[in-house]
Amino acid sequence: MEEKLGLPYAAAPVTPRRRRLPKRWYAHVILITAIIITGFPVYYAVVVATQSNTQVFNYQLTPSTYLERNWDLVIHERQLPRYMLNSVIVALVMTTGKAVLSLLAGMAFVFFRIPGKWLIFGFVLITLMMPTEVMAIALFRLVGVELQWGGYDAMIVPFIASATGSFLFRQHFASIPGELSEAAQIDGANPLQFLWYVLIPISWNAIAALFVIQFLYAWNQYLWPLMVIHETTLKPVQLGLRSLRSGTETGDSFGPLMLGAVLASIPPLVVFLALQKQFMSGFALTRDK
Repeated sequence: MEEKLGLPYAAAPVTPRRRRLPKRWYAHVILITAIIITGFPVYYAVVVATQSNTQVFNYQLTPSTYLERNWDLVIHERQLPRYMLNSVIVALVMTTGKAVLSLLAGMAFVFFRIPGKWLIFGFVLITLMMPTEVMAIALFRLVGVELQWGGYDAMIVPFIASATGSFLFRQHFASIPGELSEAAQIDGANPLQFLWYVLIPISWNAIAALFVIQFLYAWNQYLWPLMVIHETTLKPVQLGLRSLRSGTETGDSFGPLMLGAVLASIPPLVVFLALQKQFMSGFALTRDK
């Protein structure tokens, strides 16, 4: 048409093709695959919680109708809520005590002039290399034999001090300018006032991070409660789960066991979701905006 009118031929403008895939599509594929691989065990656990033994061994991947029966066994016959309440009490008291003692220890290591402070701090670091299983026998002789403890006190008191928390707050307080402490002293604040009004308000992220870690640690304890707790009403949830597998009319029952495991994972999940933002900020895993 343009040649017949004597106009020079004009090429059609070249427009870039619209991208149908994300810029980094392979990253999305990898992340989606990782989510599926990670989430499938959770989905299968929920499915098994609704099944009978026959369906479990047939590897059925769809929910069944045995949820109500398994629920009655877990909640009413085996009294899993009682075990979960014991774990909640132990975890909250132990975690709170660890946070308080860790704050005081971190403050002492940074702002106090103590003879041999570095030697004491080195001893604290050495205890980080010693797992609980190494000290279990000696600790049991002290707590279970000599002190005759066998309840909440036996589960809480031996673990109420935390080398991890002391190290965490020592490193956190070491990054605070020393002029802040001097200004508080000039204003007439005593050490506890300095801790309450200055250090704690600027340490909530670190406190939340420690709370999440220690709550999960206290919630998942198994070996130590197994050694010191003998009364059924005082057992934590990890010991209570053991009673869900056997002792039924049909022998081993994996449906109630998996239902109990799913229910027992809810409180730690709630704690983590509630403190997720502070937990990430406490370990500098998020970028400040």
